[in-house]
Amino acid sequence: MKEKTFKGKIAVVTGGAGGIGTGICRCLAEAGGKVVLTGTRSEKELQAAAAALPGSGHMSARVSVEDSGGLRELAAVIEKRYGRLDLLVNNAGTTRLVAHDDLEGLDDDLIDRIFRVNLRGPFACIRALRRLLEAADEGVVVNISSEAAITAQGSNVAYVASKAGLNAMTTALARALAPKIRVVAIAPGFVDTGFVSKDPSFTGPAYAKAILKRPILPEDIGKAVLTVATVLDKTTGCVIPVDGGR
Repeated sequence: MKEKTFKGKIAVVTGGAGGIGTGICRCLAEAGGKVVLTGTRSEKELQAAAAALPGSGHMSARVSVEDSGGLRELAAVIEKRYGRLDLLVNNAGTTRLVAHDDLEGLDDDLIDRIFRVNLRGPFACIRALRRLLEAADEGVVVNISSEAAITAQGSNVAYVASKAGLNAMTTALARALAPKIRVVAIAPGFVDTGFVSKDPSFTGPAYAKAILKRPILPEDIGKAVLTVATVLDKTTGCVIPVDGGR
């Protein structure tokens, strides 16, 4: 059986200049894909991140997943430049460390922002890019979730709930968008990035409770995304953990 490759494929990665996003973008670019890297960092930072990727044909776009109009404009740019979209990776996310028993510390504004970015954001991206994904031979959406959705342990209660909602939305949209688009969630454990190292629970180290007892790196999440896109072509509507067995 001929193995599928990602060479020449087009991918959008939201939050592509962050820790996990950088690993995903690099993995897809190394596999021969053309990456559209999006985020809310400065134009200079985003352009530098895209320019640092191996291969050619990449681009960056400063657009927030909270901006539905901006996402529709991005879809038009991608259609004009590439003509289609093979993979959407909903990686952008936000949170803040708030103890789970600190109910006052989890204020309404933070709750609303977490749900806008972590749950409504992926839906808005899928909605805006659906037609381009359907135009591909086999469109794929990968939602970057979290082990927090299952363990209920994470940076705060709203973050946990947003990722649980993302898992449920993954299953619902996999059914709704089949057979033209597959939708899969990947749930990382503690990924060794700058943010996680600031978490008070990141001690001893944090992955010590995992069966494998090895740190998870951004490129591990990238490899999982690439595997979903190229190898697991009968997989949809599910959540795949990449957590070392935590």
